[in-house]
Amino acid sequence: MTALVMVPKRLRPTDLLRLATVGLRTRKLRAGLSALGIAIGIASIVAVLGLSSSSQAGLLNEINQLGTNLLTVTNGQNLFGQTAELPAAAPGMIARIGPVTNVQDTGLVPGISAYRSPFIPSVETNALSVDAASLGLLETAGTTVAQGTYLNAATATQPVAVLGAAAAQRLGIDRIYPGERIWVGTTWLYVAGVLKPAVLAPAIDSSVLVGFPAAEAFLGFDGNPSTIYVRAQNSQVNAVDSVLAASANPEAPNQVNVSQPSSALVAQADAKAALNGLFLGLGAVALLVGAVGVANIMVISVLERRSEIGLRRSLGATKGHIRIQFLFEAVLLALLGGIVGVAAGVLSTAIYSSTKHWAIVVPALAWAGGLGAALVIGAVAGLLPALRAARLSPTQALWSV
Repeated sequence: MTALVMVPKRLRPTDLLRLATVGLRTRKLRAGLSALGIAIGIASIVAVLGLSSSSQAGLLNEINQLGTNLLTVTNGQNLFGQTAELPAAAPGMIARIGPVTNVQDTGLVPGISAYRSPFIPSVETNALSVDAASLGLLETAGTTVAQGTYLNAATATQPVAVLGAAAAQRLGIDRIYPGERIWVGTTWLYVAGVLKPAVLAPAIDSSVLVGFPAAEAFLGFDGNPSTIYVRAQNSQVNAVDSVLAASANPEAPNQVNVSQPSSALVAQADAKAALNGLFLGLGAVALLVGAVGVANIMVISVLERRSEIGLRRSLGATKGHIRIQFLFEAVLLALLGGIVGVAAGVLSTAIYSSTKHWAIVVPALAWAGGLGAALVIGAVAGLLPALRAARLSPTQALWSV
C-alpha cells in the first residue's frame, strides 16, 4: 500500500496578485498615504533630471541656432590695474583677418547714465550703461528688434537710442510710443526700438545704444570701442581666437581680453547641472522616508492580519506562500507610488519646459531609474515583515486573535 504524499500547489500569478492587493484594497487611505512618500521622492528626482536636461537642451539648441563662431574682444587692464583702452582702429584691423566674416563694435560712454526722466535721483542708475553701437551689431551679436526699429545711417547721427531688453524693463518702457524719450546725461534721447534678449551678448541687454556719431556729438564720446564682436568661419574659430589680441592692439596684446560666449554658456549650463546633486539628495531623503512608511504599514498589516495568516496556513499555505504574498504586496505599494511619482515628475517637466519654450527631455535614467528605485524600496521595505509573517505558525497566529 503506497503512502500518499501531499505536495503543496504553487501559487499562481493571478492568485498572488489577488492576495497581494487585499491589504491595498481594504485599507486604501493608509496605503495611499504610504505610497505618497515614494511618489514625492521619485517625482522630485524625475523633475530635477528632466528640467536639467530640458534646460540644457534648450540652451544648446539656442546656441547652435545663434552660432558658435562668435568671439568678443574687450579692453583688459594695464600694468597699473587700470582699464586699458582699445585703439579706435581695432575693428578695422580685426576685419583684415582672413577667416573673419563680420566685425561690429560698441563703445562705452563713461560717466553717463540713463534715466526715465531728469527728476530721478542720479544714484538710481539701475546698472544701465550707455554705449555707442555700430549699425550691423544685431546680426553679429545674434539678436533682433522686439519693438520699433534699430539704428540706421540717419538716426545714428541724431539723439536717438535703442534699448536692450533689460534696459527697457528697468526704465519701465514696455511699448514704444511716438515721441518716447529718456534722459541720458544732460540730453533727451528719443527711443526708436527695444531689442530681444541677446543670449550670446548679455552686456547688450542692459545697454542704451546710440550711434557713434550721435554719441560723439551729444554725449562727449571719444570714439574708442570697448567691445568688439567678431564672427569667424566655423572651422577657423580657434585660429582667429589666437591672433585677435595681437590684431586688436599690436602694441599691448596682453591688455586685450578675448572670449567665446558660446563656450561660457555651455560651461554655465554644466555648472547648473552640478547643483542638481543637492536636489537629488533631497529626493533621496523623501524616498527614504517613503521606504520607512512602507515598512511601517507592512509591519502593522502583518499584526492586523494574523488571523488571515493562521487560517491560510491551516488550509495548506506554506511559509513561502505567505512570504511571497506580503513581499509582493510591499512591492506593489511602492510601485504604485513610483508610477504616480514618475507621472508627476514628467508632467511638471512638460509644463515648465513648455512655458520656457524648451524641448521636453526626460532621460530614460530618470523614469526607468525611478521605477527601479520603487521596486527596490518595496522589496527591501517588505522583506522583514514578509519573513516575520512567514514565521508565524498556524496555532500561534490563530491563538493570538
